[in-house]
This record gives sequence, C-alpha cells and structure tokens, in this order.
Amino acid sequence: MTENPAEDSRYTLDEFLKSSAQVNRGHGLFELETERLLELNLDGCVWIKMGAMVAYCGAVKFTRERALERGVGNLLKKAVTGEGAALTKAEGNGKVYVADKGKKISIIQMQGEEIVVNGSDLLACEESISYDISLMKKMGAMLAGGLFNVRLQGHGLIAITTHFDPLVLEVTPDQPVFTDPSATVAWSGSLTPEFKTDVSLRTFIGRGSGESIQMAFQGNGFVVVQPYEETIMNPQQAGG
Repeated sequence: MTENPAEDSRYTLDEFLKSSAQVNRGHGLFELETERLLELNLDGCVWIKMGAMVAYCGAVKFTRERALERGVGNLLKKAVTGEGAALTKAEGNGKVYVADKGKKISIIQMQGEEIVVNGSDLLACEESISYDISLMKKMGAMLAGGLFNVRLQGHGLIAITTHFDPLVLEVTPDQPVFTDPSATVAWSGSLTPEFKTDVSLRTFIGRGSGESIQMAFQGNGFVVVQPYEETIMNPQQAGG
C-alpha cells in the first residue's frame, strides 16, 4: 500500500487521459499527432496503406484500390507481386489516424518532384499524387530487397515510415552510394539502382546465400536509409 498517495498523483487516470489526449494543432491535412501516429484531417480523399488505419471519427468511407483503378499496367504488376503496394482510399469528412508497426513517420510536401519509396514504407499520399508500382528487375535482388517499389510524383503530401530516424545520403557522379536493400527506404526518381553481389562480404549469413546483395546508386540525387534491416518475404515464404 502506498503511504503517501499524493506522490502518485501524476499516475492517476485523469492525468493519463490528459497527457495522452488528442491535440488539434491546425497543421492541415497531414498532422503528426506523435512521431509514430499520423492524423489525417480529411475533407475529400487520401490514399493510405492497407491495414494502417488505427482509428477514425466522422463520416469516412474506406475502399480498397480497385484492380483497374490505376490502369491495366498496374493490374499486371499486382498479379506478379501478389498484393503489390496495396492501398485503401479513405474519403469523406472526419479524422483518420494511421500508423505502421510503431515506425517513425516523415511528412513530405511534394512540389512536382519524383521519389521512389519502398512499398512497405509508404504510409499515405494525397489523391493529387500519381503513383506507379515499379518491379525489381533481377530475381535475386527482388528476394533480397522486396518485390516492389512505388514511384510517386506530383504536387501534394506523402507520408513515409522508417524504423528509427532516417538518414539521407547525397549521390553524385563522383560519389556513388551503396546500400543494403533491406535498409533502403527511398531514393530520388532520377536514380535507377543497380544490384551487385559481393561474395567477399558475408553479411547475409543465416539468410540463405551467404552473399552480400547491394543496391548501387550512381548519378545525381539522394538515397534514404534507416538504421534497421527490414525482413521482407518472397512469395514462396509468404505462401504466394
């Protein structure tokens, strides 16, 4: 039994409700409620990652992206990749809260640029942003770094997720960047990564091949990495 209840007043239910309550900051359509929880102040339509909605209030309807929503090309890609970059359309008027396994969320205001995001790291994007699923070219690279990426372009907001804080590395013609596919989150649309295998680096011990598969970025642009290697299953592992 606590001898002095007054000392525990900071742990009361009222204090918990007060300290954890939702706050209206007036930051617009995309608002970080916390660094790991995104609030969408919806008045129209937003695309969100399937399964990312944790709560909502108001008159909001959720519809899975239709097979032909983005054209026949994407339908073929979805058939190859399984689910592909499965998105849900949230439309209406209200507040929608989205998150992805407690990962850190970064909001980016796109102003006509093009960015490629790992399919598992795209959390949300405005309807004004055009997107397309981009498949890996080499089967070995696909199995190591995931089956798909999402190319986004246009004007509007997107939200991406990372395990812990992201790091942006500049790529120049005289300074290429090499990354672990499992730790690579995004890169500028001007770059086309190549895949190389370095048998001298045994960084994949326990993953099957015992070889190091790397993504090589050359040219002008940037690469976003995270201090975490995400495990991405191939179709056989996933039961596909």
